[in-house]
Amino acid sequence: MSALSITNAKVHYHDFVVQATPVKRLCKTHNTITVNGMYPGPTLRSTTVTLLSSTPLTELVTMSPFTDQERVTHTGLRFKDKKARFGGTLTVLGSEPPSHGALIIRPREGDSYPFPKPKRETPLLLGEWWDANPIDVVRQATRTGAAPNVSDAYTINGQPGDLYNCSSKDTITVPVDSGETNLLRVVNSGLNQQLFFKVANHKLTVVGADASYVKPFTTSVLMLGPGQTTDVLITADQPPAKYYIAARAYASAQGAPFDNTTTTAILEYKSAACSAKCAKVKPIMPTMPAFNDTATATAFTTSFRSPGKTLVPTKIDHNLFFTVGLGLNNCPRGARARNCQGPNGTRFAASMNNVSFVLPSNFSLLQAHQQGIPGVFTTDFPANPPVKFDYTGNVSRSMWQPIRGTKLYKLKYGESVQVVLQGTSIFTAENHPIHLHGYDFYIVAEGFGNFNPSRDTAKFNLVNPPLRNTASVPVGGWAVIRFVADNPG
Repeated sequence: MSALSITNAKVHYHDFVVQATPVKRLCKTHNTITVNGMYPGPTLRSTTVTLLSSTPLTELVTMSPFTDQERVTHTGLRFKDKKARFGGTLTVLGSEPPSHGALIIRPREGDSYPFPKPKRETPLLLGEWWDANPIDVVRQATRTGAAPNVSDAYTINGQPGDLYNCSSKDTITVPVDSGETNLLRVVNSGLNQQLFFKVANHKLTVVGADASYVKPFTTSVLMLGPGQTTDVLITADQPPAKYYIAARAYASAQGAPFDNTTTTAILEYKSAACSAKCAKVKPIMPTMPAFNDTATATAFTTSFRSPGKTLVPTKIDHNLFFTVGLGLNNCPRGARARNCQGPNGTRFAASMNNVSFVLPSNFSLLQAHQQGIPGVFTTDFPANPPVKFDYTGNVSRSMWQPIRGTKLYKLKYGESVQVVLQGTSIFTAENHPIHLHGYDFYIVAEGFGNFNPSRDTAKFNLVNPPLRNTASVPVGGWAVIRFVADNPG
């Protein structure tokens, strides 16, 4: 992959060698996809970005798959108002064996952060590790249609930390000097798990999320869904010592299995007073929230505000209501043994408004639209659930099987859209990270239970809602987003 500036500023070229490399974690060695021999991959820093890639990025949606010999400019990353945009963190995720790295977008030249310049910055990528061949992990998930089996460890910058076997000597250390303020760029690079994050005895001032500035607020704990980023200032104002940085699961779905372990890194004060005694003393551990502490998670996610008055749409052209959930699909005869290892010979299928998306096989959706190729997709994706039901209650088994189809909902350029994302209890309730490719959107409200427009519309923040690129729909709840359809495709 290469990354380069799309303005007249300095051009940055990066050559990536992506290959399977032996990586040892938890006492065992597995072949894992690495970038330039690194796991996680290298951190990229730039001001504006276009991606040139030799592997499929948006298979058969925005573009057709392409070969190793082809180079396609991918403009899914979009930064319109760079003066107001944070030098935030985006995550590059591999689509097969787990691989990830940080992409840090700085303010453009001549601009600065709207807070005192930190002494230094440190990306902290939270991830998951399976004590198995990564390809086998992906194949298992493919056969069932569900998320992979529960991981064996969480990681910070690829390392599990002190609390796991064979991991202590490789625990990540973050150096600080007494009195300095540093910027931590925290990324949830996990596949399926919301995570709590804390630094023992230290407060965190949140200044950005998903590559946008936020109105600063101070907290002792973060909660990030998969794909979300949070940028925080931390001041080294405690007695010189070693302090654990820790992350563990927030898993509020009843009965759902999860990795109940804790990953750690170490915040280490670099001073003569500490160096002599700190080597002999175990780092101080933070008190982590319980895995089902929904009150703490909700207090955090609802604290986000934009730093000033926003351009959130107030006149809505399309008011959409999408149920999101997990159902079961029956499998064709002959496919059960290999690709249908879900319950009773079925396969798990995510769905929206009871439609489970099917990728086209020959033409991308955009190509079919532009060239008028029939039979690739239909434009009848429902704006509302075809059947109304108690979305977060006991759902009838008749709702468990979604229909399969390549259905689109068409918008005109410049139209304003509101989407209610309603979590469901179809088969089971769980959290749903929602990303809208090529866009940021305003999260104007979130809540629990069934969304009720007559009651919940009054809760909308239309003054300074946060601008994000990933929403984490609460388990058994809903979130409402708004955006303007101004990125054609």
